[in-house]
Amino acid sequence: MAAVTLVSRPIGVLPRLSSTCSPLLLAAGPVAIKHRKVHHALIPKGKGGRSSSSGIAATVFGATGFLGRYVVNRLGRIGSQIVIPYRCDQYDIMYFRPMGDLGQIIFMEWDARDNESIQRAIAHSNVVINLVGREWETRNYKFEDVFVTIPQQIAKASREAGVKTFIHVSHLNADIRSPSKYLRNKAVGESAVRDEFPDAIIMKPSEFFGREDRFFNHYANMRWFGKAIPLIAMGKKTVKQPCNVTDVAKAIISAARDPDANGKTYALAGPNRYLLHDLVQYVYAVVHRPFVAYPMPRPLYHFVARFFEMSPFEPWTSRDKVDRFHTTDMKYPDLPGFEDLGITPYSVEQKAIEVLRRHRRYRYLDEEIGEAKPMKTVDF
Repeated sequence: MAAVTLVSRPIGVLPRLSSTCSPLLLAAGPVAIKHRKVHHALIPKGKGGRSSSSGIAATVFGATGFLGRYVVNRLGRIGSQIVIPYRCDQYDIMYFRPMGDLGQIIFMEWDARDNESIQRAIAHSNVVINLVGREWETRNYKFEDVFVTIPQQIAKASREAGVKTFIHVSHLNADIRSPSKYLRNKAVGESAVRDEFPDAIIMKPSEFFGREDRFFNHYANMRWFGKAIPLIAMGKKTVKQPCNVTDVAKAIISAARDPDANGKTYALAGPNRYLLHDLVQYVYAVVHRPFVAYPMPRPLYHFVARFFEMSPFEPWTSRDKVDRFHTTDMKYPDLPGFEDLGITPYSVEQKAIEVLRRHRRYRYLDEEIGEAKPMKTVDF
């Protein structure tokens, strides 16, 4: 009979629960697990580069999304083993292969409604990262499925498998009272994950920007509908505090490597707060295009967005997205942030050019970002 040891947390990535241990007991206190040695692949070694071993074996759900590719790249460059569950065509994810050393990135098909496929994906991982998300609802997956049910199932499977670290990405403005259904379900998802995995690390980033984002690019692409940009109340009643996607990826990796981060909630926001009007005006100043804002009432904005929702393809905007973009970013002075993870976040002025250069006319491509006047910051 195998020796049994009482511990409060699994000592490695490979141990399994004994047949006499219930999931509730695991969350509540000491559990009985089989005594096993830590797998040699999880022993950190090397100088820290992609050919080293960081000691992290991570499963990244939602890796094919905007934030996911940055997280996988950060994991691969420090020598981590990465499992990428996917639902798309296998040829659509080949860009991940150069991000890690040979054999370090493993692709695995999964079904979000199949618990066995989730268990297979996390079977040999000591870190599980949930980045699953979507900006619009479909017939098959509503916001409740994407932000509540699926994260809850992943958290439950991770706890039962003895995963050491579980990281769940939410939103800075997640609030059960929000007018946005997206944000309301994000808030419910946080509670569901915390109930299933009490030591989960919850990241609450604000709207983040990057080369493939749907924030700065969204407003820059409005030029195709005319020179005037519609904003609710001219954007002067909405305050945004955007952060850079690379900073969010760094924060996730730092939290995964910090044993003291377990059970904490991090509020990740940029260093400055801006009025939405000034932010969009700066976007157009960087791309050297005329900017004319005009106020649009919320009901009329919803009416226009409804036509985009009827598209059989990816909707360019939606009523929920209108509400989310016109929601003032919350402040969480009591929660840790970027600085507590050793990260100095980039400001919009430092990184906006990387996103917006492609929106410029050809004769302005080589212009420096310093040509645009910096935005005014606000404190409220």
